[in-house]
Amino acid sequence: MTSIQDRAVAAGFAAGWKLIPLLPYRLTAGAFRLAADRAWRGRGKSVRRLEHNLARVTGLAADSPELRALSRRGMRSYLRYFHEVFRLPKIPSAEVVRRTHVTGAEHIFDTVAAGRGVVLALPHMGNWDQAGAWLTGSGHPFTTVAERLKPESLFRMYVAFRESLGMEVLPLTGGDGHNFGTLAQRVRRGGVVCLPAERDLTKSGVEVEFFGSPTKVPAGPPLLAVKTGAALLPAIMWFEGDDWGLRIHEEIPVPAEGTLQERTRAVAQSLVEVFEKGIAEHPEDWHMLQRLWLEDLR
Repeated sequence: MTSIQDRAVAAGFAAGWKLIPLLPYRLTAGAFRLAADRAWRGRGKSVRRLEHNLARVTGLAADSPELRALSRRGMRSYLRYFHEVFRLPKIPSAEVVRRTHVTGAEHIFDTVAAGRGVVLALPHMGNWDQAGAWLTGSGHPFTTVAERLKPESLFRMYVAFRESLGMEVLPLTGGDGHNFGTLAQRVRRGGVVCLPAERDLTKSGVEVEFFGSPTKVPAGPPLLAVKTGAALLPAIMWFEGDDWGLRIHEEIPVPAEGTLQERTRAVAQSLVEVFEKGIAEHPEDWHMLQRLWLEDLR
């Protein structure tokens, strides 16, 4: 985007956080749904990429009415995420916790109670910020890493938004360059780290097979588990009516044998296999509007 477009987007987000919580929910929810439908009908680059990705994970034909209907639900889900982002700071923490329907929360709580750190790894599904608000509202603050958005003012707003929900936020780039060391320190002290884990933004990820084709995923989550002994727990999120669904899966085992690279890759492969099942169950809530597989990046 040009600098003018960047500034316009930042101004829009600033207005959204200020104004949307003041307006009736049905009005703003309807507006975001209409915006999603308009984008879907326009079938621009992002919508076509979403359909391409959904075709891979569902096996639906690229020109099928079923895929088009799924991508429409996907765009509504994606825009719902942004609508909720603007409202989330004003939703009482107790309400977020009450409306989050969780399976497997004990995998986090029992592990932390035993003094062991946790790495929660999640795909871009549902509302990951809301899931974070559930975790902090349940008494477990955590550390995460945020993509450095442009312009800088938008990035700072997103950091402030997440910090207001009780998260510690480290920048993916442009920080002190010691993110992995900081995350390792947090989990070695028995803390919780939450990291997106199915799209590599660093070009130094781990290659895995994902829905039958090679891609790269961030090395951080599996490497933290291998190096620190923290429990790596996959988390799957989706929208459940007006509420939210969240499943915390059992710990991904770390192989006892092999080189660091081999063990990290094995853990990463096991992790994405859990993601595959969650995405297949809730494909409309998987917000992947970017290129993901290696053959698509060439």
